[in-house]
Amino acid sequence: MIFRRRFSDVVKRQLDVFAVDESNGLLAEVHEMKGKYDRAEREGAEGAYGDYMDIVDAVKDALADMRSRFAQTLEGDAVEEYEAAFERAARRRWRWLG
Repeated sequence: MIFRRRFSDVVKRQLDVFAVDESNGLLAEVHEMKGKYDRAEREGAEGAYGDYMDIVDAVKDALADMRSRFAQTLEGDAVEEYEAAFERAARRRWRWLG
């Protein structure tokens, strides 16, 4: 349990910064595309879902960049611990990350 908390503060702050920075960017686009998918007629649902998943993938990529940049400052087992903590926290915060 101590290892899970080792990076919890820094991860929370990183995700908070991401949420603020992307509130009118990627995260807004996720909500917009999800809404379009939810409202899509049967014929357009597949395309709307594809658009939604494209933006979810863009968020995943941006978060992975953030995670990787910080992980480069760590050594040894700390890298894996940090990456696992980051992934757990991001998926908990944004369940649609899957």
